[in-house]
Amino acid sequence: MADGEDDSSSNLSVSLPRQTLIRGKKRKITLHSMVLRRRNSGQADPAEPPTVQTSTPVSSSVSCLQAVPLQTDITDMAARKRYELRRRRSLQQSEGDGCIMSSSMVATTDERSIGLLRKRIKGDLLTEAQSSLDLPIERYLSDSSIDVLPDEIFMKIYSFLYEGDLLTCSAVSRRFYRLSNDLNLWKILYQGVFEYRIPLYHPEPRKFEFREIGRWRDVVNPWKESFRQLRQGVHVRLGFAHIYEGHSGRKILHFKNLNDAIEHCEQLPSEVEKLVFLHEGMYTSTQLVVDTPLQIIGAGSSRNFQDSVIVDSNNGTTITFVEGSEYAYLGFCTVRYIEPPLDPVRVGNTQHLCSALVVNAFASPLIEHCSFSSTCSGGATVCVKHEGANPYIRNCSICGSDNVGIYITDNATGTYEDCEIARNTLAGVWVKNKANPYFRRCHIHDGRDVGVFTFEYGMGYFEKCDIHSNRISGIEVKNQANPTVVRCDIHHGQTGGIYIHEKGRGQFIENRIFSNQFAGIWITSQSDPTVRKNEIFSGQQGGVYVFGEGRGLIEQNNIYQNNLAGIQIRTGSDPIVRLNKIHSGYHGGIYVHEKGRGLIEENEVYGNALAGIWVTTGSCPILRKNRIHSGKQVGVYFYDNGHGLLEENDIFNHLYSGVQIRTGSNPKITRNKIWGGQNGGVLVYNCGKGVLEDNEIFDNAMAGVWIKTESNPVLRRNKIYDGRDGGICIFNKGRGLLEDNEIYRNAQAGVLISTDSNPILRRNRIYKGRAAGIEITNGATATLEGNHLFQNEFGGLCLASDVRPIMRDNLIYDNHNAVDRTIAKGYCLFKISSCTSFPMHDFYRCISCNTTDRNAICVNCIKSCHKGHNVEFVRHDRFFCDCGAGSLDRQCTLQSETRDNDTVYDSATPTESETT
Repeated sequence: MADGEDDSSSNLSVSLPRQTLIRGKKRKITLHSMVLRRRNSGQADPAEPPTVQTSTPVSSSVSCLQAVPLQTDITDMAARKRYELRRRRSLQQSEGDGCIMSSSMVATTDERSIGLLRKRIKGDLLTEAQSSLDLPIERYLSDSSIDVLPDEIFMKIYSFLYEGDLLTCSAVSRRFYRLSNDLNLWKILYQGVFEYRIPLYHPEPRKFEFREIGRWRDVVNPWKESFRQLRQGVHVRLGFAHIYEGHSGRKILHFKNLNDAIEHCEQLPSEVEKLVFLHEGMYTSTQLVVDTPLQIIGAGSSRNFQDSVIVDSNNGTTITFVEGSEYAYLGFCTVRYIEPPLDPVRVGNTQHLCSALVVNAFASPLIEHCSFSSTCSGGATVCVKHEGANPYIRNCSICGSDNVGIYITDNATGTYEDCEIARNTLAGVWVKNKANPYFRRCHIHDGRDVGVFTFEYGMGYFEKCDIHSNRISGIEVKNQANPTVVRCDIHHGQTGGIYIHEKGRGQFIENRIFSNQFAGIWITSQSDPTVRKNEIFSGQQGGVYVFGEGRGLIEQNNIYQNNLAGIQIRTGSDPIVRLNKIHSGYHGGIYVHEKGRGLIEENEVYGNALAGIWVTTGSCPILRKNRIHSGKQVGVYFYDNGHGLLEENDIFNHLYSGVQIRTGSNPKITRNKIWGGQNGGVLVYNCGKGVLEDNEIFDNAMAGVWIKTESNPVLRRNKIYDGRDGGICIFNKGRGLLEDNEIYRNAQAGVLISTDSNPILRRNRIYKGRAAGIEITNGATATLEGNHLFQNEFGGLCLASDVRPIMRDNLIYDNHNAVDRTIAKGYCLFKISSCTSFPMHDFYRCISCNTTDRNAICVNCIKSCHKGHNVEFVRHDRFFCDCGAGSLDRQCTLQSETRDNDTVYDSATPTESETT
């Protein structure tokens, strides 16, 4: 033995490293030792496939095995892992003896079967059987011919076996384990039984998920694992009983109809999973009532197989879940109720309201990937009722029914996710009688009634739902109902978006409400919702419409691009409108009319086509701390007896006046900033009234305040300054009380009173004007008491001919009297007036030059330019000299050229707004 080992080592040393030489030493092997090694090895671990196989002796007549070299490449054998087999020396002959073995050591039948088992690979040492060079390779392999069969033959055999047979084969050897776990084998078996195109993940009751092969973690064969998870289910498959019955390798129950399968499951022990696979087909049931944790799941091979698994009924509710079904499951099927033809005998009897699905008290099934429909003309397709009813319904479709889609009532709850509720004759969802469901990401559309109807104290939480194209409003809230609607899209309603009436309530937060035919939100008949942080836009009518004594909190919304007013308040309604942006509307911003009220504060109202805020017809809102700007007409418009409080607002940059008051309106306007108006600050006309106190009115293109056409406002403690025209203009029988105001730095007269007007001015300070302090002309008069007129350019008080005001205790001082000084220096008055102001002095007309009453000539031009002409004194009044302006045929000798620093501007009448 030693000599043989030395020779072998020397031969191997040429091509192998030392370590390989040590492992590859030859050893003699006896049949006896092989048997003992096999016996000691025990059962092979099926987790790892072998790299080397052993053979079992088939005959006891062999007397001697001669050692010959194995016909295998030594280098290749050394590269692979080897078995480490230990010899029991007590049972082996010495190396010098022959190879004769006792017949008592011949391998038994059990030992032969063990010979096919695979061994765990150990280390890198060669086994004795592999390292022995005494046994011919042909003789060695011929001892177990099954090992030389190719995998294809086994796979062909396995393709005729069932899952039980494959599990048995997998325990035989590592090779059998590997082959019997082939993915394709189990896929074919799986799809033959369950029909699913993708393996179904079912780790626990009520959890079913189709997972692609690559998404199964730590699972080698997903088809086999899914088969294991679903093995306890029973099957209902029309015409395919032969697949499930009569096979020793398969223990799967099959039933001809659903009722029998359910009865079988109800008799199972509580610890056994109750699972029914309902395969493609139409199953007519007789009112299935589930009161156990039964699981019914559809099965099929098509992509949308749930549409082909149909359960229907025509003599009562199709499926009812009652108490005891807390852990029940229904999935991947279609459930219908089909109303039977009308029975003439039963005409006039009470109508029976049946549903496709009913969930009763204390039932909480999980229902997913199902379709429900009903042709019953009353009731609902899905009905969830009574306290404790709490289903979890997701990814379901309730479409095309002749009644309500989902009806939740009587303290029922439930979670409804990712469902489609569409094309139903009545409302998509009814919530009533303190029911409080949770809807998330549902698609509720194209109903022939309202989308979601909550009434009679119904509640509910609706999140991220898409509600659109319903014939009436998207959501209706009525009779003390109080839902919460968050981050939903509510659009293209054929009437309105959200309709809240008859003391309805609710919270509507962060929704997008757009493109509805009528108002985005209607609030009426003493309803009191909270509308916060929504986007309300592109409505065919208004944004938010509050009427019929409606209330509510409308806060932090973005309301824009609506065809009518962004917010409309009327008929005694009194909402709180706070912190909203109301802009870019094709009508007004906020419209308060017909005795509407409301607290409107801290809003930004801008860029609207008509008035920013309209107040009319007896309305009396409170408008406080708003920014109202950049409108294309008026900022705030009071007309037709509009009243209210306008307080601490910033009103600026409107194309018309900042504030207009007319036709009997009498608001209180206090502590506002009104500026940048292209048509004046405040316009009071057509018998308008109002109290304006403590306001700042400045930087307006025309007069700071206009009072005309018999209007009679009160202006008290206002600051009116830096106007590009006059401070206050009172025309056309205008009146008013002007008291304790400061009027300064205006381009024209501080106060201009004209055309039969008769105001009262008391204790005002009028100063630093670039024209006169007070000018009274055209038959007007006034009562002037205790006023201070100083530092005005043209003079403190200028009175036209025949003007006789009532004057008491006025102080007129430190005025520049530029008109008198210009006349005294012999200049033309046009020198100080240009075409933009109208100093008051004597003016004449020249008969010789054929001038008319419309032409005015200053006294110095009469003395110089028209010297010796036939002239006529007209009156003492406001004018600019036409001679100096170059509008007469004769060239002015006192004025070298016409200097025009603006267009001719005679305190032009402001633009008045018209109602629409």
